[in-house]
Amino acid sequence: MFFHHRLIKRSEERNIVSAIKEAEKNTSGEIRVHIENICPEEDPVARAIFIFDAIGMFDTAERNGVLIYVALKSRKFAVIGDVGINSVAKPGFWDGVKRTLSEFFEKEEIAEGIKYAVIETGKILKDSFPHKEDDKNEQPDEISYGR
Repeated sequence: MFFHHRLIKRSEERNIVSAIKEAEKNTSGEIRVHIENICPEEDPVARAIFIFDAIGMFDTAERNGVLIYVALKSRKFAVIGDVGINSVAKPGFWDGVKRTLSEFFEKEEIAEGIKYAVIETGKILKDSFPHKEDDKNEQPDEISYGR
């Protein structure tokens, strides 16, 4: 369904995937990143919800998946969590992550912004969904790509 275009450099992709693996060491939460050029929706949250479903992120035991969605050319992004996270989230739960993304994007440091957003997401998830002894990786750590 999704095509792997070279939207970011291989080295940037490796850094983001490493950040996902590192962030998930401290939480049972699952973090995914989806990158595409154009957001076909006016609202990037609507697109993120579609992608969340399309890549199977609802399929976690604690419903604690997070998607960081980025549309490069459209200059849009969204950070959304599954119902397990939303049930414990307070207003402004993702504000720090969104602020980080915005700051890096303004400097045209997209991959670096995604990396730091992943790290921040892991810290946020650690409090409500700490890593467990029997934790298993329920979602791939690789970046998914759109058009």
